[in-house]
Amino acid sequence: MVSITTEYISVGGNRHPAAADWDSQSGVLAFGADNNIALWNPADNTRCGIYSLLVGHADKVTAVRFYTCPSTGKKLMLSGSVDRTIRIWQDKPEYPYFSCVGQLEGHEGSINTIAVADGSNIVASGATDGTVKLWRIDEQFNGKLVNTVSLKPRYFPLTLALRVLEADVSAKPMVLAVAGTRNTVQIYVAQDTSNEPDFQLCATLSGHEAWVRSLAFQTDIQSNSGDFLLASASQDKYIRLWRVQRGEVAPVVPQDPDDPMLGGFEQTLSNKAHTFDALESKYSITFEALLFGHEDWIYTVSWNPDPMQMQLVSASADNSLIIWEPDPVSGVWISKERMGEISVQKGSTSATGSTGGFWIGLWSPGGKEVVSLGKTGSWRRWQYLSEVDHWEQMLGISGHVRSVTDIEWEPKGGYVLSTSSDQTTRVHAKWKRDGAKSWHEFSRAQIHGYDLNCIDSLGPTQFISGADEKLLRVFNEPKAVAQLLNKLSGFQQSAVEEMPDTANIPVLGLSNKAAGDEVPLGEDLNGASDEPAALPVSLDMDHPPFEDHLARYTLWPEHEKLYGHGYEISAVAVSHDRSIIATACKASSIDHAVIRLYDAADWNEIRPPLTAHSLTVTSLSFSSDDRYLLSVGRDRQWAVFERNADVPSRFSLLKSNPKGHSRMILGAAWAPLSNPPAFATAGRDKTVKLWQMMDGEFVCKSTISVKDPVTAISFLPTKHGNSFILAVGEDNGAVSLHRVAIDSLETDNITSIEKLVSPSRSITYLSWRPVPDNAIDAEQKEEGRYELAVASEDTSLRIYAISDISF
Repeated sequence: MVSITTEYISVGGNRHPAAADWDSQSGVLAFGADNNIALWNPADNTRCGIYSLLVGHADKVTAVRFYTCPSTGKKLMLSGSVDRTIRIWQDKPEYPYFSCVGQLEGHEGSINTIAVADGSNIVASGATDGTVKLWRIDEQFNGKLVNTVSLKPRYFPLTLALRVLEADVSAKPMVLAVAGTRNTVQIYVAQDTSNEPDFQLCATLSGHEAWVRSLAFQTDIQSNSGDFLLASASQDKYIRLWRVQRGEVAPVVPQDPDDPMLGGFEQTLSNKAHTFDALESKYSITFEALLFGHEDWIYTVSWNPDPMQMQLVSASADNSLIIWEPDPVSGVWISKERMGEISVQKGSTSATGSTGGFWIGLWSPGGKEVVSLGKTGSWRRWQYLSEVDHWEQMLGISGHVRSVTDIEWEPKGGYVLSTSSDQTTRVHAKWKRDGAKSWHEFSRAQIHGYDLNCIDSLGPTQFISGADEKLLRVFNEPKAVAQLLNKLSGFQQSAVEEMPDTANIPVLGLSNKAAGDEVPLGEDLNGASDEPAALPVSLDMDHPPFEDHLARYTLWPEHEKLYGHGYEISAVAVSHDRSIIATACKASSIDHAVIRLYDAADWNEIRPPLTAHSLTVTSLSFSSDDRYLLSVGRDRQWAVFERNADVPSRFSLLKSNPKGHSRMILGAAWAPLSNPPAFATAGRDKTVKLWQMMDGEFVCKSTISVKDPVTAISFLPTKHGNSFILAVGEDNGAVSLHRVAIDSLETDNITSIEKLVSPSRSITYLSWRPVPDNAIDAEQKEEGRYELAVASEDTSLRIYAISDISF
């Protein structure tokens, strides 16, 4: 029986402040990744990264919260989405660890935030319909809408905080803090939540000067009367702390407005006490402290879950995390630790990956680690070392944040390249150490100013990519990256000393230029350097690069540009002998639907271009002996061009079929080492057709029919007994394997990748890892064990290990 295991999942987090939560019991960090929910255990010693993607939502996940059912003790997870629904997930011991057991519907807009309270079965949600809805979750995990709070004056709630006021009474009165697209925080109180909770507006806290992005409650352990604090973070760059205490507060004598200690904040500081009743108790809310230190919007604040540690972490658009705590002597709140980057590149173009800062900051369950999610979709991680009183950066995870448009293996399988609509190209390789292996991003090879559409390898040290900018760029591997791959993954390359140094990013973020003299990489693991990324560095480390290294020190210098196309590049293919580059662009006429060839020796275009299509060419593929070039397009036809035996740089049209499929053709692949030549085409007509040359004509020998349009295909690059193995990817994310008989091209379905571990959106590209005689991994040589890389529109890159393919 065929065995399929997931070796690697690379995906970036959604840039929404509420889209992640760290479970205090299991240690699982769950975050939104496009329309999926990624599960990651940062404490896992195997360093496997994301171990599961939960599929269910139809649109981007914007809110994630863990919740423990008070009556059963069962662990649940709540997720909200742009699709206007909230899903309830139950913890399961078996794969994929959480399963969807319920769905809450009622909002008329995108879900922005979800709030839960310990010891209560009431949860709150806020959405862009301008309402906060209260739900009760019963023991069977069914959710019921019990109240709707219409915010007046109407605004969009961006954050909520929910807390039980008196847990020792059956009525369980609750307080709800609401804030969003206004500069105030509204306090709602429900006297009795045991029946139908009726939340009434009791106080409006003013002082912020811009939208409030985050709210969080925390018990004040130093208070003997059960006081608790509310932290509110705003786009005005400040955090305000509010004290909620039982009883009335004596009025405070107003401060002298000319007091220099106020530092110009007299307009925003207020001593007014807001009071409200809960059951027979009176509560007061007073302003406690103003925390300032960030230089840009603050997206999230989070309290340390350790009740003995009165600490608050804040994440800001200034690319930093700050840990705040009260001074033990004076009680004044101070900035205890700052992590991340000083804003030397603030205001740069989005191509640098620096603007946008940190969107999420979270504490680990034990309060000894913090993580942050940045604009690039990557998670950074810091761990507190008590013996040296220092926060040290640890290895995080990274991934694309938009559709992965193309992937390609290095010719020997040493690493895989991925490129995406998020305008980056990334290098992924296997980290080998002490008998353990795990996949990681090793280089952010290209950071671009246009969406990237296609990529191919020009050898172990070079690749070419095409983007919406109408030209193609060739990049060379830098010395530091080659040395790192050699050290950590065992991928050895020749002439390392002759390789170029690292690259710089220009202002427009389009072409990476080789840097000058080498300088050593500093010891500051927090990346808080005052110098811009202008010079190459030595990546002499015993682990894959951290995010700040990836974004600034692992670029590949640009070697050449290839011009000629008039529209966005749609496809690129490199011959197996690395001498010819074939490219195509988006086209709506015959004039632009041409295939341009370039000589990889001098980068000159080989004219005239090849003509056959009338619309966009969607895929190009060279036969394994480079004798033929196959092209397919939106015009529903395929064309085969033959290489001139006397002039190897020349190709001419051999055969074409204007009615190859009944709908556009999206994929093309040659069968390996086939004689007579054979290839497969994949169409939106939900079929894969296999063609073979017979008497000078290419004849359709067999057809594979599937349930959805076929968007990608790939042949295993070696024969498997008397068969070829063909992977087929569909528009719904399904991936299936088929056996193709070498002599007759008759097909047989082997298996399909289980839906729970398959991508949730269209497959954009499939690529088998090469299996050369000198394979990189010893297990690659094992009979029947192969690796398949899968790229999808759900922003994920996955690598599956496939073994035991029997006849």
